Amino acid sequence: MKTVSLALKNLSRNKRRNSILAAAIAFGFLVVTAIDGFVTGVVGTLEDQITQLIGGNVIVQGLEWQNSTVPGGSASLVNIVRDRDYAKTIVDSCGIKYDYYSCYTMSGGELIFNGKKTVVQFYGRDLSEKSLRDSFQFVSGGVDENVKNGIIISESTAETMNLQVGDNLIYSTGTVYRQNTFADVTVMGIIKSNTFINKMQGYMNIEDLNSIIEMPEGGYSMFSIYLPNKNKQTKAAIAIENRIRQDHEKNPEINVTNRALAFQTNPTNIGAGIEKQLDPKKPENEWQGVMYGVETLYDEIPQIKTVLNVVHVISTVILIVILLIVMVGVSNTYRMVLYERIREIGTMRALGMTGKTTKKVFTNEAVILCIIGAVLGLILALIIMGIVHCIPIESEALSIFLNKGHFDFKVSVFSIIIQYLLLIILTTFAVRGSAKKASKMNPAEALRTIK
Repeated sequence: MKTVSLALKNLSRNKRRNSILAAAIAFGFLVVTAIDGFVTGVVGTLEDQITQLIGGNVIVQGLEWQNSTVPGGSASLVNIVRDRDYAKTIVDSCGIKYDYYSCYTMSGGELIFNGKKTVVQFYGRDLSEKSLRDSFQFVSGGVDENVKNGIIISESTAETMNLQVGDNLIYSTGTVYRQNTFADVTVMGIIKSNTFINKMQGYMNIEDLNSIIEMPEGGYSMFSIYLPNKNKQTKAAIAIENRIRQDHEKNPEINVTNRALAFQTNPTNIGAGIEKQLDPKKPENEWQGVMYGVETLYDEIPQIKTVLNVVHVISTVILIVILLIVMVGVSNTYRMVLYERIREIGTMRALGMTGKTTKKVFTNEAVILCIIGAVLGLILALIIMGIVHCIPIESEALSIFLNKGHFDFKVSVFSIIIQYLLLIILTTFAVRGSAKKASKMNPAEALRTIK
């Protein structure tokens, strides 16, 4: 503590020079923290939007073979999970902790109203789900469980079709067995469309949509869970897959995809490897009963994780370059400090200070200066990010990266800790030569030195 106290006193002796060094370090940390926080935030916003769209970040789907209704026709795959409780039972038996789960049905088709048509992708969900309701930004209307075949559409779709809450229109789609069908639907809610992802999507009660597309009673297309820790997606998917494989040993009509095989065939894109195992055009992909496909969000969109990793690497490289430039200044500065304090060092050594303690004083002084600069840079970066976050952005091109019209910033505590450790290590090396000379200085010769 005495060496730290002495180092702090030394820093106050030449405030101008030390302030310039601290400002240079602060600028470096400000730039790196802002870049890292901005890119991590916008990519995280994109990931959250996709996660909300599919109801989670670990997905289980069921696929069955459907014989052709046309003589001589080939069989096709249909997306059906008949047992609504099976996937949840599997997840719970694996002890996986999740925030919420969703069973939903997907259906793509056209809305027809007064001679106008538009393409829409409907998601049949339990509209009472709190996480889903919290994500809705209603412009008009809302969830009304008393409306039969009630739909929630985007503001963009409503403007294109000139629709209002209460309007009746026709939904043209296909059943799960690939037959054309039509249904009368009613607009019960219009939500704000602030990204291109939700401009063509809509929502219906799962039971209503199931009835329209002739989904078996109690069935659905996908089961998904939302994990609070995104980094545990792969671990959860492996656990679910292994648990379903155990059921396959008891019941041959329960099948599951193979992540290990998918990794062998497509190591950089596991999702593509799993899709190959479900490709109906390949004769080896034949099974009895249902095939459960278990995937994660990162399997389907590996670019998200790749972008984040690349950003962290780039920001670290930028930080290292900036710090190396600053460290040259630190090294030169402490060579001057050593020359200026020769007689002072001689006095302290003559009074009993050891060479090891002298070395610590020099090193601690430089490290404390750099940490002060880094803390200032972090604080400034947080202030700037907070200001930018409060600025509303009205840009359709950027809407996919916005959270309710604002940029989000996410600062990684782990990244900051790594950056600080890197700063301390580089600073120690930068002043090592000067500190070593100070520790080996002869007290008598130092006291005789005339500057």
